[in-house]
Amino acid sequence: MTRFIIRMLQRLAIFGIGALSVWLIVFVVFDFADKRFPAAVAFALTYAVGAYIILPYAVRMGLKILQRRRVPSFTVSADGLAADPVNIALYGTLDELRAAFKAIGWVEADKLSLGSSWRMVKAFVLNKPYPAAPFSTLYLFGRPQDIGFQKPIGDSPRKRHHVRFWGRRLENVQDIDTASFWLNTDAPQPGARVPWAGAGTRDTGFGLTKMTFQITHATDSDTNAERDYIISELQAAEAIGPVVWEQAGAPVGKRVNHYITDGDVAAAALGKGAELPNIVPSQPA
Repeated sequence: MTRFIIRMLQRLAIFGIGALSVWLIVFVVFDFADKRFPAAVAFALTYAVGAYIILPYAVRMGLKILQRRRVPSFTVSADGLAADPVNIALYGTLDELRAAFKAIGWVEADKLSLGSSWRMVKAFVLNKPYPAAPFSTLYLFGRPQDIGFQKPIGDSPRKRHHVRFWGRRLENVQDIDTASFWLNTDAPQPGARVPWAGAGTRDTGFGLTKMTFQITHATDSDTNAERDYIISELQAAEAIGPVVWEQAGAPVGKRVNHYITDGDVAAAALGKGAELPNIVPSQPA
């Protein structure tokens, strides 16, 4: 009975947040803008405030109420929603990681800044190449990605193979299957040989995020295919050792995009013939 009451209260609270968000967007922001600007400007201003301020905040509040804290299989967006699945793990130093992707012709993504964002917008609108285009920020281990690599598909900035990586310090690892492993925010020391958890997906064009309707890249839902493509590229260049397969953590709640994933993480050490350290039991591929 107590659990039923708690669930009902949670649902009522989330309904209230949703209703308040709609009221703010329609009867506060739009009403304010509509009285002071032309209709097109009023709609644009309302969209910007709703999609990038009010709805993301509402989503974060809703997730806090639900208190869904599990070991993630997916990275997390700035809105708190589950995003790209974790599907690759490479072991080595940051320099070895860079060298591996350089060997297969992938380009390191520019850091996200006002300048790189503006270059990306122009390239996206004009459909002109930007091989080092920045990535949007996703979170794992409580922090943004440490580094990302990409390979354009044709000359369009709208289509690309890409992968984000987060380094994970080893000295604090007790069990890779516990929440403490995933929620620890410590970044690896420079030059340290550590696991790099990666989320690889393929961008296919233009899209809007669910729930907040922010402008973003549309992605191919089959992340298994992208994971296998990245691993095959690295194997062909002899940039990694033998591949083993691990199961990612437990499922989490709603996601930014719809993905098809078997939940398997392809893990390998960086370097020709390199072997993974005995951190967790692995099943040979």
